[in-house]
This record gives sequence, C-alpha cells and structure tokens, in this order.
Amino acid sequence: MLKPRKIRPCLWFDTNAEEAVAFYLSVFPASAITRMTRYGEAGREVHHMEPGTVMTIEFELEGESFIALNGGPAFQFTEAVSFEIDCDTQAEVDFYWERLTVGSDPASQRCGWLRDQFGVSWQVVPVGLMDLLTDPDLKKAQVAMTAMLEMQKIDIVAIRQLVAQA
Repeated sequence: MLKPRKIRPCLWFDTNAEEAVAFYLSVFPASAITRMTRYGEAGREVHHMEPGTVMTIEFELEGESFIALNGGPAFQFTEAVSFEIDCDTQAEVDFYWERLTVGSDPASQRCGWLRDQFGVSWQVVPVGLMDLLTDPDLKKAQVAMTAMLEMQKIDIVAIRQLVAQA
C-alpha cells in the first residue's frame, strides 16, 4: 500500500459519492479507487446514514489522491475551490472539456472554468496560456486577456493568432 499524501482534498457529497467517483474515473484515463469505507450502526444518531452505505471512497486521478465523502446535505460545493487540469494540447483541452461538461450548466462555463454535474469546479487550462497573459508586451497581454474572457472553453490556437496580430 502506498503511503498516503500529507495533504489531499476531501470532496463532500450528499449521498452520490459513488456516482461522482465513477464519473471521474471515466473522465481521467489514469485513475483508480484505492479504498472504500462504509457506515455502520456506530454513530448513526450523528451521521443518519443507513448501515452499509458508502462513507468514503479514496481514489486517484492522474496520480493525485482524493477522498469522496457521503456526508449528507449540510454542505455544497462552490467555485471558491476548483481543480486545475493543465493540458498540453488543444485536443487535451477539448477531451476534458467535453467530458466534464456533460450534464453541467452552460452558465457555469467561462474562461476555461466549469462546474460539473456534481457541482465541483474545474479549470481546463492549456499550457502556455499564462505566458500569453503575462507577455512583457502589455498590448499582447491585454489582447490575450480579452480573448480569454470572451471564451467558455479556452481555444489557445485562437488566442495565439490574435496575439500574433497585435
């Protein structure tokens, strides 16, 4: 068994952690469930879950460790926390964008950010975007920023073309 990471995110779901983890495993090629725990009778007056219900699922996506918790309806996800996916190519941006936006609200999609069908926020970011946004030529940096702000899914090729024309 691998040594657990010192810090890893715990995602609090109402009762659909299994569904969410299955979805994430279908999106990220290098992924796996590493451990699962279930609620028992102990503490039922606190957790209110049926014995046998999944409590936590430990899983990995692209080598990063996560925990999904069926914790009940007390908390909801917000965009205050998001997970960034650094993509080497536009094809990779397209791959993750197409999969993570399934069942999501298009109104939540802006500047490479999206909220998936479970309410978790993601940033699908092409490598090189930050270089364009911080170009020493302020005019080029502003062209890149303006273009990005008008996009839902980031199109790095289109931004590069606009910057080259500036």
